[in-house]
Amino acid sequence: MRLIDLRSDTVTRPTPEMREAMARAEVGDDVYGEDPTVNRLQERAAEIFQKEAALFVPSGTMGNQICVKVHTRPGQEVILEEKSHIYNFEMAAMAVISGTLPRVVRGRDGIVDWPTIEAALSPNVYYRAPTGLICLENTHNLAGGTVLPVETARQICARAHERGVPVHLDGARVFNAAVACARSVAELAEPFDSVMVCLSKGLGAPVGSLILGSRAFIEEARAVRKMLGGGMRQVGVLAAAGLIALEKMPARLVEDHEKARLLAFGLAELPGLALDPEKVQTNIVIVDVAATGWTAEEFAGRLKARGVLVGSLGPTTVRLVTHYDVSREDCAEALRRIREVLREAPRLHSARA
Repeated sequence: MRLIDLRSDTVTRPTPEMREAMARAEVGDDVYGEDPTVNRLQERAAEIFQKEAALFVPSGTMGNQICVKVHTRPGQEVILEEKSHIYNFEMAAMAVISGTLPRVVRGRDGIVDWPTIEAALSPNVYYRAPTGLICLENTHNLAGGTVLPVETARQICARAHERGVPVHLDGARVFNAAVACARSVAELAEPFDSVMVCLSKGLGAPVGSLILGSRAFIEEARAVRKMLGGGMRQVGVLAAAGLIALEKMPARLVEDHEKARLLAFGLAELPGLALDPEKVQTNIVIVDVAATGWTAEEFAGRLKARGVLVGSLGPTTVRLVTHYDVSREDCAEALRRIREVLREAPRLHSARA
């Protein structure tokens, strides 16, 4: 039985072209700035995003946390959407590394607007922690891969800059967002002071992310990267795959979005599963399984026994993510196996009885 892995787009394996490029990559010591492949990756990323400079980092979490550290000082607050990756999945690193406190706000489908953020800004009084940074996410992972509207991002950044507050974009899947809204990543990144983008999700590289910003910002970021243990040596073997991910893989992301919609509309027809397929914008599908009588973990366990891997996000919420290594046929087969599993669901079984 073929295993169909829909847990995340992080499970993608490097393409044959990436493996070949890794094998013949020209390398040097990147801590000294002497790895030509890393330098080429950083230069190319800066060109694509139309930022002054870029820095290759081992992971998206490290990239986000470097940016938080550079933008803030200890004792400040960082405004984040309540379901954001930085707040939920980065192990309180902003508190540990930067000494900052999260101030969470609630968005609609993960999207926040300026009035919501403005209400959370710290007043200018000495006994309150000042607002040091605003972080937005595009696409929004836990909200189901929703796309941050360009106009919303511009308004937030403009108003924040009037207050002297920088704005960081967790753009782990910003290429997915660009494809979904038919804009360039440069346009989506333009108003932000810093951007983090992953090469190792939908773009298929085996490891690595990039942070982008001004030259001065990236120079500070380089020092923080070293402090966090992210100074790498002959890392051109990874940057070579990153270059292919950056230049060649974005064009195929539309396929992942189509596969996600195929899954979403198929799941919406099955008993016991709650989702709105019309809300699926990119490659992430969020489903509530409460009506089956199973928890998310129980549902995922039943599917695993039938060779389908999904992620559990909450007590009754599961996530399915399409990517390079799952085909349309795999998605159709996954739907067939899910339909079989649902025949055993306790609430659905009792209702039929």
